[in-house]
Amino acid sequence: MTRYSAVSTDADADAPPSPTSSPSAASDLPLSQKLIKVIGNVCFSFFVLAVLVVTVIAVTYQPPDPWLSSSAALTTSLSATLQNSTFRPDDSVLPTGEDLVPLNSSLIPVNSSSSPSASSVPDLVDSSSTTASEEAAAASESCDPDKPVNCSDPRVLNAVKAFNQKAFTRRSIIFLSYDIPVPGSKPGECDVAWRFRNRKEKSWRRYRDYRRFQLAPGDNCTIEVSWVGKFRSGTNAAKSRPRTQSPASSTPVKVPDSEINDTIPTVGSESEFKRGKYLYYTRGGDYCKSMNQFIWSFLCGLGEAQFLNRTFVVDLSICLSGAYNPWYGKDEEGKDFRFYFDFEHLKESASIVEEEEFLRDWRRWDKKSKSGNKISVRKVPTYKVTPMQLKKDKSTVLWRQFDGPEPENYWYRVCEGRAAKYIQRPWQAIWKSKRLMNIVTQIAGKMEWDYDAVHVVRGWKAQNKQVWPNLDADTSPDALVDKMTKLIPPWRNLYIATNEPFYNYFDKLRSHYKVHLLDDYKEMWGANSEWYNETMELNGGKPVPFDGYMRVAVDTEVLYRAKTRVETFNNLTRDCKDGINTC
Repeated sequence: MTRYSAVSTDADADAPPSPTSSPSAASDLPLSQKLIKVIGNVCFSFFVLAVLVVTVIAVTYQPPDPWLSSSAALTTSLSATLQNSTFRPDDSVLPTGEDLVPLNSSLIPVNSSSSPSASSVPDLVDSSSTTASEEAAAASESCDPDKPVNCSDPRVLNAVKAFNQKAFTRRSIIFLSYDIPVPGSKPGECDVAWRFRNRKEKSWRRYRDYRRFQLAPGDNCTIEVSWVGKFRSGTNAAKSRPRTQSPASSTPVKVPDSEINDTIPTVGSESEFKRGKYLYYTRGGDYCKSMNQFIWSFLCGLGEAQFLNRTFVVDLSICLSGAYNPWYGKDEEGKDFRFYFDFEHLKESASIVEEEEFLRDWRRWDKKSKSGNKISVRKVPTYKVTPMQLKKDKSTVLWRQFDGPEPENYWYRVCEGRAAKYIQRPWQAIWKSKRLMNIVTQIAGKMEWDYDAVHVVRGWKAQNKQVWPNLDADTSPDALVDKMTKLIPPWRNLYIATNEPFYNYFDKLRSHYKVHLLDDYKEMWGANSEWYNETMELNGGKPVPFDGYMRVAVDTEVLYRAKTRVETFNNLTRDCKDGINTC
């Protein structure tokens, strides 16, 4: 019995200590184990929580519209609505797609007249010279310094290219292609035309300039530029069709831009029409509202058409809100979409058809379907029918109708709520009219692309002192002189983009700067201008007034191209852009 106990005691001595056998050990080791477990549990809990948070975000998060979010200013101006869901008219700046979307060469249409042509690609790569053999041959034939300069000599074009690269490259000008030089008005003068784009414009559109160069023989049989004319001074190099005379003047009419192609596309045959799928919006409450609301709603419809993989029916007849013409004071119906926006680019960027052409073909092919195979149409009477519900619809025409009261009849209501996660507004499809952009190019060219600009907001905002209490005083003539002389060096070209109606309001700045206002360039939309004749042709032979929206569109683009830009609400006034307590 005693031996058994001894054996049992030895065995117990080799066994792990039990909680009751060693009080001191029991008080240390279990506590450390518990501490490790607690730390491990806490870390694991944080890990699980992080996984849950990431999972919820991944499931529910929808990224914002990339075109819209690329400009905070546009987001603010277009998404901020009043209580009655109508947009506050913004008559200060008007950005569109070419101001927001970075240039992407992979998106350039191959056959687009607005994109660099194949012949211009070598100039994009190396616009410095012609081949060495051509220049050597020309030099051997005309090395006599007393011999008149031959404009077809390859050395002439090389001298012009070298001069342009040195003079204009730092001014954001990218040269794309050159035409063959032609003789100027005097011996030793050559007129040269070229195409270029502005680096500050986020599009691939090309513009033309033609200048008169005075050239002279240089050292080692070279040709050097001794003098160059101003923007579009080389009139002999302007490719022109037979010129006609304006009834009001003997001045020759300007040559139209041959690269603009805003003709209306046709639908095609009956079989092609019936194979197509169309999204048709009738006019709603957006008609005659501000242009910001029009663009917001139009891009909603275009975005839905792209989501549904359908062709969007575009009404080219739009209504300009009277807010853009305070001197007229009335809404103006029957304005052509092409007066304001680049229809050619829209055709290249999205699948569209013009409304009148669409309705004509719809009626024609529907009447001729005597076999009973009518064109299938689904009427959608409310915006509450979401694009997701229409995704699988097989009807040829989806006809959205907006017959309800405001704001139920606004187009952009289609893209609200859950639909906002699926419909992406294609901002890249909306560019300003090439005709308006030609005016912008001419104004910037007259200042040799070397100017600064200030954006002075006045108008109705300066009059509303309850919302903008300091704006009127902060943009007074004396206040402008005091602030601008601290921001812009003296005697620079200063372009003033403004809605101030009085031309002489900025006269005090003329003592410090070479001041330029939009009204200084009225000849660019006058009766002898390219713009006047081209828009009159679009308008059935009736002159088109240069309205308030066009003025702001041109002001905006000239402002964006300035070397230094001074803004009203960032630099000139203490007030917030959208009123008190909104900064």
